Amino acid sequence: MGLTLSGPAFCQATKAPGEVKEESDQGISIPKEATAVTQHEASIGGRGIHYTATVGDLLISKEEHDQNYKPYHSVFYVAYTEDGEDAKNRPVTFLYNGGPGTASIWLEMGSVGPVRVISQSPEPTNNPPFKVVPNEYSLLDKSDLVFIDAPGTGYSRPVGKGTIKDVAGVDEDLTAFTKFIVRYITVNQRWNSPKFLFGESYGTTRSAGLSATLSNAGVQLNGIVLLSSLLNFNTGSAGLDNSYITDLPSFAATAYYHNKVANKPADVMTFIEQAREFAQGAYTKALYQGNALSAADLDRTAIQMSAFTGLSVQYLKEANLRVSAARFRKELLRDQGKILGRYDARFEAPDQNDAGEYPGFDPSSTGVTGAYVASFHDYLQRELKYTSDETYNTRGPGLYENWDWKHRGTDDDWPQAWPYVAGDLGDTIRKNPHLMVFSANGIYDLATPFSSTEWELSHMGTNGKLLQNVRYGYYPAGHMVYLNVEALKEFRQDLAHFYNDAQ
Repeated sequence: MGLTLSGPAFCQATKAPGEVKEESDQGISIPKEATAVTQHEASIGGRGIHYTATVGDLLISKEEHDQNYKPYHSVFYVAYTEDGEDAKNRPVTFLYNGGPGTASIWLEMGSVGPVRVISQSPEPTNNPPFKVVPNEYSLLDKSDLVFIDAPGTGYSRPVGKGTIKDVAGVDEDLTAFTKFIVRYITVNQRWNSPKFLFGESYGTTRSAGLSATLSNAGVQLNGIVLLSSLLNFNTGSAGLDNSYITDLPSFAATAYYHNKVANKPADVMTFIEQAREFAQGAYTKALYQGNALSAADLDRTAIQMSAFTGLSVQYLKEANLRVSAARFRKELLRDQGKILGRYDARFEAPDQNDAGEYPGFDPSSTGVTGAYVASFHDYLQRELKYTSDETYNTRGPGLYENWDWKHRGTDDDWPQAWPYVAGDLGDTIRKNPHLMVFSANGIYDLATPFSSTEWELSHMGTNGKLLQNVRYGYYPAGHMVYLNVEALKEFRQDLAHFYNDAQ
């Protein structure tokens, strides 16, 4: 089932429907909405597919009902749409990465788009030239795909009177994405198409929030794919122990991978289940007692914890049984002079020195970034025939620094100081009991541990039959599940079943 790309049949720049101004009273030009369009062929899922790749931008307006149409941001996207399909029946999926403030090249070039970058994960990827190949695990046989660069990232830019601060915040970001999606389905006549969201990392925060804001805008979703989820930013606050409990199964998976476990079971999932039982039982009970925990119980719990995490009993006792993911990454292979990756704990590398409590960098990030950035630029120019005089910002300048973390949830009288969006998703499912959610998790992900996701999705008020709306997938990979090709293959199979059932 290989996938082949033909050369572009044509390339054109066209103005999308809708009147837009070409300059603002502030002197900052407002560009016309233009697209570069190319035609391609592929073989995916056992059938030949002719599809159109559209690279372009759409303008979003700050005032929802402003007849003069005053754009404040231009949002960049790359869309892949199958030719000859009835838009009423053809699903469309909106995909984006997280950050917040990160462009979406990772999902586009690594996951379910028509091509993918070859990496050497979990080893650092070698120097250029990098290799981009047809992606036999693309979702194009199931859905049209629209990859969106968050406002302020990629080629997305403020226009007119717009500023970075207009989109730098949890709710500001949700507003901008809602406007873009509504505009996209309006311009492209996709209002009645089955609709899906697909977010990674902070993109899952966005998706949970969008489930509510899109619903309020009259956009009913069929399904949401949550890849490496972060749905509650309050769990790591000082004095709270929940993150220690939900991190432990991921520590266990990592210790298993690096052979830091004695008497290993035959498979890692069995060991993870044993770690879950310990974390939710004896470990939770010990943490609940706090400083009242007896010396004997401290010893007993540390011994049990050591068997799952690979950390020494003495270290665990000195840490009062509370080890953060960052400290775990530094400690597990300290005797070998190595640190572990945050996004993918299979990655390892030497640190500047073997002392200290925290790793100096994340080898799972540095090991793939160069390959993805270079490959995307080359692919965009050579295959999709799109060029720009602007700088492509993989991280939006000024976005994270100005990010407003307050969030007004669906039932909140006052804004939350830190976002809790699992509540938004639960509210949307209660109002639309047909909405399905697929939670995909890498078992070696220490940035968004899978057990934390399980906790949040089981506490969002969806009882009884609605519990069946949420499905889970677990893969031998990290945060970016698709870096492991075998995991990507399994992930793609699970997604195919999910899309079939969610329509």
